[in-house]
Amino acid sequence: MPTNAPPVTEADIETGSNVVSGTLLSRSKQGRERIMGAIREAAIAEFSRHGFKGASTKAIAERAGLTKPQLHYYIASKEELYEELLYSVLNGWSGAFQFDSQSDNPKKVLSSYVRKKLDYALDNPGLSRIFTTEVLGGGRNLGKYWPVAVKSTQQKVELIDRWIAEGRMRPLDARLLLMQIWGMTQHYADYGVQVHIMLGLAPDEAIDREPIVRELTNFVLLGCGLAPDPHQSE
Repeated sequence: MPTNAPPVTEADIETGSNVVSGTLLSRSKQGRERIMGAIREAAIAEFSRHGFKGASTKAIAERAGLTKPQLHYYIASKEELYEELLYSVLNGWSGAFQFDSQSDNPKKVLSSYVRKKLDYALDNPGLSRIFTTEVLGGGRNLGKYWPVAVKSTQQKVELIDRWIAEGRMRPLDARLLLMQIWGMTQHYADYGVQVHIMLGLAPDEAIDREPIVRELTNFVLLGCGLAPDPHQSE
């Protein structure tokens, strides 16, 4: 049957090829991202349980559903993978836990800080444990991190000290206050097994974080001489 369709040109063929090629590249990228995601999750599980020395690329590969040679196609080394995960924790903290240096409301800033710290710990327990295990092992891979952490902490200390000087909260050691908040919030990730047992939860049962946020926030605010919001005491 005759047709009125225009003849197919070389440009049409080239365009079609580009579409197919683009689709294949997109699928290839999606496949790679999926595999890298599986590797990352497997590495978090292994490093958080066994630390850097105890984890093996064989175990990471098996957990990710890959062979060891396949794993090394996607990563250069165990060291590189470990460092990437370790610094993803540090970058996450640096980006999420900034204080508003212009704020005159310590109650609001500290309440938000407690909430964000606890949320991060409960949402990323494996990553939190990787950091803790690294510190317990001497922190040999944290050399680049400490200067940044000290600077960030000092900025928070200076703001808290200003609030104290202005009479907005009681006198205290701001640096110790921050470290106490770190310890209280990270406890729920680093000691997750104990937390589940003490709360009467199954190992894979979700933790209700709202009562924890409420108690920790009240504890911190009262320790700073600040009255919690009424609804926080309910």
